[in-house]
Amino acid sequence: MSAAEIRPLAESDREWVRAWIAEEFGDETVVSRGKLYRPEELAGLVAERHGQPVGLLTYRLEGDACEVISLQSRVKRQGIGSALMRAVIEMALKAGIGRVWLITTNDNTPALRFYESREFRVVAVHKGAVDAARRLKPAIPLTGVDGVEIHDEIELEIYISP
Repeated sequence: MSAAEIRPLAESDREWVRAWIAEEFGDETVVSRGKLYRPEELAGLVAERHGQPVGLLTYRLEGDACEVISLQSRVKRQGIGSALMRAVIEMALKAGIGRVWLITTNDNTPALRFYESREFRVVAVHKGAVDAARRLKPAIPLTGVDGVEIHDEIELEIYISP
């Protein structure tokens, strides 16, 4: 049995996406590599169970790369995030895109474990990038998972081919 039904983000989803992003990230925006994004304005995938959203992945395409901007699940350890990642990789393959990448923060060891167990590799540590991002988004907390100070962005990627 599939963890959830995966479908493209629809215009009618934009309001709850905005609210969920604000709940998860402190406001309606996400910063990645010095750029401010509003995930409700991006392309995305929704995971649903019984017609209710339980997961969300937003992304942007640029050249031959797909950047995952946000990934969250209302239910943990039930395959929602995995299903969304498989779906975005499949979408990228169909679009002829060879690289899927994302940013997480230095405190987020659960995310690092999640991505690395799905064959993503750490390709860069952008020292002080989160400190700089706070100028764009002051709501970024100073500490994160387990009270670890958040300073750096960690870039992960996977190269895919048919």
